[in-house]
Amino acid sequence: MTTTLIVATYNWEGALKVCLESIKRLNLLPDEVIIGDDGSRDDTRILIESYNKDFPVPLHHIYQEDKGFRLAEIRNKCVAKAKGEYIIQIDGDIFLHPDFISDHIRESRRGYFLKGGRVQLNKNYSQKIISDLDPSPVSFFSNGILAKRPNTLRFPLLADWLAPRYRKNKENVLGCNMSFYKKDFITVNGYDESFEGWGGEDLDLALRFSNAGVKKRYLKFCALAYHLWHHEASKEKSERNHALAHKHADNGIIEASIGISRHL
Repeated sequence: MTTTLIVATYNWEGALKVCLESIKRLNLLPDEVIIGDDGSRDDTRILIESYNKDFPVPLHHIYQEDKGFRLAEIRNKCVAKAKGEYIIQIDGDIFLHPDFISDHIRESRRGYFLKGGRVQLNKNYSQKIISDLDPSPVSFFSNGILAKRPNTLRFPLLADWLAPRYRKNKENVLGCNMSFYKKDFITVNGYDESFEGWGGEDLDLALRFSNAGVKKRYLKFCALAYHLWHHEASKEKSERNHALAHKHADNGIIEASIGISRHL
């Protein structure tokens, strides 16, 4: 199975460097990495070009003009260009456990998408990791953890048992640790690009997956990811976006009205 790892980024070169370093250290590499850039300064392009010189797999940069928070659109553009049969997506402000890709592949099933979690790190610890450029896995006993300490633990056999059972009926999803078959993503026409501003686009995708018969498997104690601290984005459109996602679900909507089809 061919895989594409998609990394969403916006104007944070320090975090993106840590993320890329963690990708280089993976025990199993994806077949390609695509960085989806939602309008960053030129520094991000320069950074990606510097990594391209010796990156272990093809590294692509897809850029769109900065017109506000348009994560749904940049992710659609990335999936449209992806060569992999299976898509794994993260954000550029997290770094990965060495078994991150192998865990996603092990837990993948036809007719399912995967939802993972993350460990939230505090400000001082995040700044040290960026300064030292050290994406080493974070210990359960680290003082630098802000939240989600159990997400530092990896137990593959327990993860296998929990995947179809844990939080089976919970709606929450995180696009920063998520994977799916490209074919299923195209079936629902990808992300709905009418979602602009922070929040709701991942929930909407998951609910439309469900309407299309694509079920969720939950990644607990595997596919570990570590989130670097930053100031929160504006959530002024979050309530509207979440209401729209539930409206789509209640109406049985499967395909996004403005989706990946415009980029294929």
